[in-house]
Amino acid sequence: MMSLLVVIVIVILIGGGFWGWPLLAGALGISNITNKADALRHIRQLMNTYDITPAEVEIALSIPASEHSATHSRSKGDIAKILFALLGSIFIFAGISTYIGMFWDSMGSVMRVLITLGVGYVLLIILISALQEEKFPKFILPLTCAAVFMMTSGWFVLIHELYPQGDNWRTAVLAVFAVMGLQQGVLFGKYRRTALLFTSLFFAYGFLEVGLDLLGVPVAYISIVLGSSIFLVATALEKSPHRVLAEPALLIGACWLNSGLFDRIDLFTSTNWASLITGTCIMLTAYGMHKTDRYPRLIALGYFIGSIMAYVGLFDLLQNSAIELLYLAVTASTLYACVVLQSRALLLTTVIAMLSFIVYFSEKHFANSLGWPVTLVLIGIAFLGVGAIAIKLKKRM
Repeated sequence: MMSLLVVIVIVILIGGGFWGWPLLAGALGISNITNKADALRHIRQLMNTYDITPAEVEIALSIPASEHSATHSRSKGDIAKILFALLGSIFIFAGISTYIGMFWDSMGSVMRVLITLGVGYVLLIILISALQEEKFPKFILPLTCAAVFMMTSGWFVLIHELYPQGDNWRTAVLAVFAVMGLQQGVLFGKYRRTALLFTSLFFAYGFLEVGLDLLGVPVAYISIVLGSSIFLVATALEKSPHRVLAEPALLIGACWLNSGLFDRIDLFTSTNWASLITGTCIMLTAYGMHKTDRYPRLIALGYFIGSIMAYVGLFDLLQNSAIELLYLAVTASTLYACVVLQSRALLLTTVIAMLSFIVYFSEKHFANSLGWPVTLVLIGIAFLGVGAIAIKLKKRM
């Protein structure tokens, strides 16, 4: 039965690739706006997420359309300059990459360090100049990514050239992440750019994970501690000018934390209980976000993934037991939660789980009996009934 559930989910995901991800997004309730009430609710969520006040909306609506078009027409004059700058940058990096790939084996140690770490620090100088001049804000992000990539690679190359026989990769990662984290933190402290904050957090958490691993802390506990701390960081980011990082931070924190919880619960109990408890925790996290009316994408994703894990774990626990029909009762009860929470993601997984259980139970108890044709008719009626209920529920959302 659970294999059938997994197959159906995979078909839906693959179907999204062929028929367009908007279909999947609509099924999950992410961007399916069909009436005025949905539009107002989506606007309210956006205002809560980005701390937009009604006064700011009023100011934006009061700007004449002519001013918007004038700004747009003025920005078109920079298209050629930006295009040629991007093309130039692409060709420069393509040339450097091709040169490194062609002559890497024939280079000496000094040349390898210069072509990686040296280029990285040249890009860093260009980045600092751009930050200082504040003339090219759109190039800050690609320059930051390129500089960080080249410098990180260069430090690893330098360590390998100095210690060619060394095999302790954790120590190398710890050293490189410490240097890069300190460097990016200093840059962020001076220029306060979101890209620099992201790289600082990336290297800081990478340093903490490798460092705790070197100290012998189990990976599950590392995930729980660092995942929880990312939640605190995301809460602080929500109240800062860098709130754009809050949503991905919450996603990473949820994945990290729940992976650690799953591992510990699986160790002390079983995989079934781990799936059920972790899935429930994910849904409770989504419910917490739902109560604050923020991050609709994370809410839909949390209900979707969490409910799948919970349904799979619950079925494995109840299968072939005296209370097997409790699974059907749970899925039927969850339909009420779909109405209260107005979650199409939860409705999707609940309907799939309910229908899959009906098929499983019918095959198990009626497949080899004379009443199987009648059972097929009853399954068809059940499909129509559940489908009708789902349509009614969707209209009420």
